[in-house]
Amino acid sequence: MSVPASLVAAARAAVPDAGVDQPLGALTTYRVGGRADVLARVESVDQLVALARALAGPGRPGSPPAPVPVLVLGRGSNVLVADRGFPGVAVVLGDGLAGVELAGTTVTAGGAASLPVVARLSAAAGLTGFEWAVGVPGSVGGAVRMNAGGHGSDMAATLRRVRVVDLRSGEDGWMAAADLELGYRRSRLGPHQVVVAAELELRRGERERAKAEIAEIVRWRREHQPGGANAGSVFTNPPGDSAGRLLDAAGAKGRRHGTAAVSTKHANFIQADEGGSADDVAALMAELRELVRAHAGVDLHAETHLVGFTAEQAEAAGARLLTGLEGAAAATAAADPRPEVEG
Repeated sequence: MSVPASLVAAARAAVPDAGVDQPLGALTTYRVGGRADVLARVESVDQLVALARALAGPGRPGSPPAPVPVLVLGRGSNVLVADRGFPGVAVVLGDGLAGVELAGTTVTAGGAASLPVVARLSAAAGLTGFEWAVGVPGSVGGAVRMNAGGHGSDMAATLRRVRVVDLRSGEDGWMAAADLELGYRRSRLGPHQVVVAAELELRRGERERAKAEIAEIVRWRREHQPGGANAGSVFTNPPGDSAGRLLDAAGAKGRRHGTAAVSTKHANFIQADEGGSADDVAALMAELRELVRAHAGVDLHAETHLVGFTAEQAEAAGARLLTGLEGAAAATAAADPRPEVEG
């Protein structure tokens, strides 16, 4: 194990049930992949702040903390963990950070809240503007970070502000949505910033109409997209085109690599076999990029982010490699504007 015993002890002081050599890939929607050296499930903002400060070193005698990778995982709906696992501390937001509160047209949801749950609760309260989220199996925190969207809308359309914990300092505060620089599947949130709550401003609408729209989105998704172990769309749409169309035209449907296969229903979905290999999924991603490049001359880029893989594997798959925040106080993390908190 690459995590020093002193850091394991520090993590357990903040999160008593933090475990060693825990399943991580199983917590993603692919349900394949390896284990984390240490996994801590936090149930409150106070607990996350305490963990951040423990990992950053305050209160521990001796030299500064070893540069141990720290990764925060939401619902794992756009993450693929390598079979060899993650050599660091994985932090998971638990049910204590999954609450949803409604006050007038304002919805405040915890970072771990399920998007479909928030969508259904909002519709049941006669609020409209968030129905699209019923079809996205991710968390609110992850959705903010990558500005998730679908069916003609996204998080930016209704997001007012977010509550963020800084893993470098343990600081906790609110940021306005305008300061997040939300764009197509991106934000300016850094790897050290964890979204623990989001405030949405919705509109009054007709309850039955909102519920009907949700039902229609669910029906459409079931008709056009596969179930099973997958992470949704694998590749982002290139400008002016659809990744699914390009993959379909290149003959990707049904293509298989070991225990991973492209859906026969939608070419931009990869499904993992039960008990399968995450490395097979990554290899298939790389094959699909080559297939489209050869057929249409287009270079696809992945929505799915990789954890525990080599840089070469991530580059071949066209994916962002999440190596983990290298020590919660690392200066390099502060300079990196890209996210390390996913799903």
